[in-house]
Amino acid sequence: MRPSRRAVLTAAATAAVSTAPTAAAAPPHRRLRTGFERLAHDGYTLLKGQKVGIVTNPTGVTRDARHIVDVMHADTRVELRAVFGPEHGFRGTAQAGGSEGRYDDPATGLPVYDTYLKSGRPLADIFTASGVDTVVFDIQDVGARFYTYIWTLYDCMEAAQLAGKRFVVLDRPNPVTGRAALGPVLHKEFATFVGRQPIAQAHGMTVAELARLFNEEFLTEPVALETVPMSGWRRSEFYDASGLPWVPPSPNMPTPETALVYSGTCLFEGTNLSEGRGTTRPFELLGAEGIDRRWAAAANELALPGVRFREAYFAPTFSKFQGKTIGGVQVHVHDRAAFDPVRTGVALLVTAQRVWSGFAWRPDHWIDKLTGSTRVRTMIDAGADTDEVVAGWQEDLAAFRRMRRKYLLYR
Repeated sequence: MRPSRRAVLTAAATAAVSTAPTAAAAPPHRRLRTGFERLAHDGYTLLKGQKVGIVTNPTGVTRDARHIVDVMHADTRVELRAVFGPEHGFRGTAQAGGSEGRYDDPATGLPVYDTYLKSGRPLADIFTASGVDTVVFDIQDVGARFYTYIWTLYDCMEAAQLAGKRFVVLDRPNPVTGRAALGPVLHKEFATFVGRQPIAQAHGMTVAELARLFNEEFLTEPVALETVPMSGWRRSEFYDASGLPWVPPSPNMPTPETALVYSGTCLFEGTNLSEGRGTTRPFELLGAEGIDRRWAAAANELALPGVRFREAYFAPTFSKFQGKTIGGVQVHVHDRAAFDPVRTGVALLVTAQRVWSGFAWRPDHWIDKLTGSTRVRTMIDAGADTDEVVAGWQEDLAAFRRMRRKYLLYR
């Protein structure tokens, strides 16, 4: 007699359980609390008696995905008077290089002021006109020097000092960990809005840590600064350990995986290759017309830790090569802990130049603004390999790491 289907399935399930390795006991749950969560839990005591303005964008959310502006506006314990929007805008309606301008927020009625590309006295005048006493900052960063929100932080700190305002930074995780600083350090003569001050390309810090460093090392006059650190965050943790919802900080930063590669592959903005804008995998897909399988093969030969490269073809819907099918690579990170994004970005530049005769830097040498000096570009043009290029920034990086250590808040 043949056994019934139920008997077969029951036997299979029993066998699977009996042969499975015993699971280790789960560690006690350690919940991360953001700076905002800690501020709210304390009844906004830090802001008591203050007219408050907040610099934020769509990433300023609670664990249950409510925007903190909506939460604060509805809470009688805090007097929220204004919102200040950065690049892409407070509600996130603008693409790269854009902002939302001055308007009244339909949801709350609060005035929204535009901070994008404003600094110094003009930005201080905006803070003064808003009538606030304290400026609060709460934006999710991605850990790269050329991601502009940390320079919005810097500019707002400087402007708040000029306007005589208090400045409070609410901390959030560095989504790619805070284990180490990586890459070249900006040289001051290359300062722009993608790098105001000499920090490493992948700084390995949170925004509250950066605020402390900016205040002590770079501002001409320090602002009256207070930071609200997170609780329950460890430097070794990636974003998925936080339990927080991921909200794209900008239109081309759709996932934490994008942030993982960004501090290296954003260097392709300084070339004539596509950095993947206009695809579903920006900064993970790279390519141009005329590139074929040889690029992926050359990159894989380097055996870079934690990453592999796949021959890929794609057609960007906007930005470089819009509507054209181009060839290149897709970056696949298989070991996040071993992966070095900046070294990987340099290796991809070196191999792209060697296998594709059409390779060129942008005529404005934007690559120098991204890397912080002429060194990376000129060394690659002179035929240096990846190890030689990386060796060229080690002295500057060691000095930055020593300075950075004084401002770290977490283990």
